[in-house]
Amino acid sequence: MNTTFLFLGNLGGGEWILILLALVFLFGGKKIPELMRGIGQGVREFNDAKKNVKDQIEEGMKTKDTEKK
Repeated sequence: MNTTFLFLGNLGGGEWILILLALVFLFGGKKIPELMRGIGQGVREFNDAKKNVKDQIEEGMKTKDTEKK
């Protein structure tokens, strides 16, 4: 099991504030909205691709079932 995900789950409020302050310091206030927009687009594209694959698999299963009958 990957312990990185466990570590991220154990962060408290103070740690999150420190991380956010570090991000503001590193990227600046103007770059953060662009960064978040890019992350949002990436997540949206991933979810769309995941949905397309799921739909294709379900369609293939339906086609296979109709061929057997």
